[in-house]
Amino acid sequence: MTDKNKELPTEHCETCPAFTQLEQMGIELDNFDRVIALAGNPNTGKSTLFNTLTGLKQHTGNWPGKTVTRAEGGFEFNKMRYKIVDLPGTYSLLSASQDEEVARDFILFGQPDCTIVVTDATALERNLNLAMQVMEITQHVVVAVNLMDEARRKGLEVDTRSLARDLGVPAIPIVARSGEGIHQLLSTVAEVIEGTIATQPRRVEGTPEFQQAVAELSPMIEAAAPGIPNARWLAIRLLDGDAKVEQALREGNLAELVSRQQRAGVKFSRKMAVEGNQ
Repeated sequence: MTDKNKELPTEHCETCPAFTQLEQMGIELDNFDRVIALAGNPNTGKSTLFNTLTGLKQHTGNWPGKTVTRAEGGFEFNKMRYKIVDLPGTYSLLSASQDEEVARDFILFGQPDCTIVVTDATALERNLNLAMQVMEITQHVVVAVNLMDEARRKGLEVDTRSLARDLGVPAIPIVARSGEGIHQLLSTVAEVIEGTIATQPRRVEGTPEFQQAVAELSPMIEAAAPGIPNARWLAIRLLDGDAKVEQALREGNLAELVSRQQRAGVKFSRKMAVEGNQ
């Protein structure tokens, strides 16, 4: 069983004031300060990062109405209690599969305080498609560039500062299995949530005609579903011919989708608590 207090390696020595312990908690997850979503392609080390942050104290089960596995856990960092939700590994958020639909709906409608997109340092190009899609939905994004040890072993140099500048969101180098960079990652997540770090995610601009169409559709979507988050993203999906978004709008189901995502966390914690499953 994982120790309650797990000291993770950081760039600081253990005697330095900046060195902070991460407390892994098998908590009742209706008592937390922040919610983090963990997204990423398959085989990027996303689950390894989730396990590093939560240890064996995790809750697992299915998403409401889906056969897709859901896992969540808790940890405390710098006196703040975080719930972290491990989204299914996907290559996109275009809802071509149940996994993609689950990940998209939680980021879009669940509105986590921050989404960490885990990428593979040895194959960044193929991972950035998902990162860009997440950045279209939310500004509160941190890219975790994982497997930096593998990149070094292969002689690859990953300039995370340039990557962050190009994406408009922080990009933090980590090695999830050893804990390298975890302190910096969590500190950055906290600063993004608090607004200390202002993100400006790069987004698709398109042609003037495209921008005009999005501008016209967005208020119409907001009128059809008052209080709906991310109307701009929904407008883009409609223009792209997303049948599921069109159906949800036509049938008036968007408000229910939002409500279900925002209350799912509490229901999940009470109904499907199984510790040490991963």
